[in-house]
Amino acid sequence: MISKLIGAIAICGLLFITPSCILAQKAVVTPPAKLLSSFRFVLLTGGIILLKATVDDKEDSLTFILDTGCGGISFDSSTVERLGFLIEKSNKTIKGIAGTHKINFTYNHILHLPKLTVDSLNFHINDYDLLTSVYGIKIDGIIGYSFFKRYLVRIDYDQQKIEVYSKGTFKYPRGGYLIKPYLSPLPTNELYLNDSHTIMSSYILDTGAGLNMLLSDVFVKDSALFRKRRKFFITQGEGIGGKKLMKLSIVKLIHLGPYRFRKVPVFVFDDTYNVTSYPFYCGIIGNDLLRRFNLTLNYPEGSIHLKPNRHYLDSFNYSYTGLGIYEVNNDIRVMDIVPNSPGDKAGFKTGDIILSVDKLVLKDIQAIKTALQNAGNTVTITIMRDKQLLQLELKIKNILN
Repeated sequence: MISKLIGAIAICGLLFITPSCILAQKAVVTPPAKLLSSFRFVLLTGGIILLKATVDDKEDSLTFILDTGCGGISFDSSTVERLGFLIEKSNKTIKGIAGTHKINFTYNHILHLPKLTVDSLNFHINDYDLLTSVYGIKIDGIIGYSFFKRYLVRIDYDQQKIEVYSKGTFKYPRGGYLIKPYLSPLPTNELYLNDSHTIMSSYILDTGAGLNMLLSDVFVKDSALFRKRRKFFITQGEGIGGKKLMKLSIVKLIHLGPYRFRKVPVFVFDDTYNVTSYPFYCGIIGNDLLRRFNLTLNYPEGSIHLKPNRHYLDSFNYSYTGLGIYEVNNDIRVMDIVPNSPGDKAGFKTGDIILSVDKLVLKDIQAIKTALQNAGNTVTITIMRDKQLLQLELKIKNILN
């Protein structure tokens, strides 16, 4: 009787278990990603991506930077004030290359992109006056991880177009390379640098950085990346926290996956505020390098696909002037001059208003910066100083020489 009972229990167990086993063996089918939105963007000097959007029920068209180096989403403080959004204080702090400061928030907003609505967004608030001055365009905010984590985002630099897809399976373009970055929430990935010797280290992939590469000075010292006699040029960078002096040089070779770039301009900075979280990460790969690929950012699956585009073989910018040029009250002014730099030797003074380069009248700061990228050339710059017109000869240094 007991044996019959055990047999019955065993049979019942098999009858109970079998259906769930069959179900467990069935493959889980993920639906394909669907195209939700497609829209154009503007690409500035250095590879900065600007896009237009509206927020909530406001009709104002706002300008945002698309930035994988931003761990959330943010508004400029003057934009928040102009739109009348409610501000809530917080004890959170953000850090940049030139400082740290506490930030406030404005909660539960809706971002409207073409054919796409992104709701329940909490914006932190920052002062982007410096960025507005650098780019000559009002910067209303930065779109980062809070957006990327929800979608699959494809950035096509050939057509200057962004496509946004729903989460799901996606067929990547042929001829590219898939990396699996660590999201912390910023995407970080290993690559090789070769200068005095070869070093493998991890870097933040930052589409919001208008440069090729930024290295922590501590990493440079610890790794002995450069030869002792390597020549550096003093220059200036801008970011959250303000301006900061940096050193400019080149790295002989960069390996990013199977791709190689030779003689790449790099900035080395005193990472006082540990923006790079060294020794975990040693610096930043900026968008002047990343823009050479069409990117598919698939944060939901932890993947980034790189496919070389028509900019892949673009020459690097080796020019050096030592001038800090900004838009101030609708004028393009020289505001900072590095001592003993080409700009200093040419006779520039703080406050000079740039009117033309080689007799070409330029009122766009992007056009002026592009005109000053002719490394090794001498250009004639017409300026206004104390209501007087002056012409200065600027010999643009080539950092390769």
